[in-house]
Amino acid sequence: MRFGLTVPNLHEYADASLLADLAAEAEAAGWDAFFLWDHILYRRDPVCEAVDPWVALTAVALRTSRVLLGPMVTPLARRRPSDLARQTTTLDHLSGGRLVFGAGLGNPPDAEFEAFGEDGDARRRADRLDEALDVLCGLWSGERFSFAGEYHHVTDVTFRPVPLQRPRPPVWIAGLLPNRRPFRRAARFDGIFDVVAGRNGPAGVAEVVEVMVAERGGLDGFDIVIEGRSPGPYRPAELAAAGATWWLEDISWRRAPLPELRARIADGPPSL
Repeated sequence: MRFGLTVPNLHEYADASLLADLAAEAEAAGWDAFFLWDHILYRRDPVCEAVDPWVALTAVALRTSRVLLGPMVTPLARRRPSDLARQTTTLDHLSGGRLVFGAGLGNPPDAEFEAFGEDGDARRRADRLDEALDVLCGLWSGERFSFAGEYHHVTDVTFRPVPLQRPRPPVWIAGLLPNRRPFRRAARFDGIFDVVAGRNGPAGVAEVVEVMVAERGGLDGFDIVIEGRSPGPYRPAELAAAGATWWLEDISWRRAPLPELRARIADGPPSL
């Protein structure tokens, strides 16, 4: 099992310089990855500050040399995949091939979509997400590419340079059971990120593993990613034995004040 951090881009964390400092501290403390949330509003009331995750991840890439990094997760339904292909490729090169791309529906739909005139319907957002993933992978390929979907159209385009990681950066898909569609989506890629499975203990992780095996036929080269808090009711070793390959420590104002969480980062990953 490997250990990373999921850190908000909101409230007192809405500071790219602070996030870069935290990433450097995490790398020095032995963590394997530093991931940022991707919110633009989060909620309408009370108002909370936010920082652009891609600008912040650029700062993170420049302050670190080893940890993996990326958004966990980006709501593709509210992003142009052509712009995102440029951003992710640039970040992959800047970081020396350390980008992991997390993708999901995005939440909450009222603040993150409907407030800006975007469609908040979950099914239509899922359709847009699937199309955007196809476009993103096509552009990452570096080959001549066209696409004709309901929401996205690309005509005879070649994107260069290609990402440093080939055939593309790892893609982790967010999903929650019992909804199987995200798990079918994840089966095309490199990992499933289930924020609830770890809270449900080994049985929750085992259920995710069972579903992914059914969808993929096996788990070779595939990550089972969970979110956790340490110390907590379940030891990482128990969850690793059930099939989890990544533990992402939840670092958030909802858990404790920033100084306390900063000390938690400095303590390093939990022990197996």
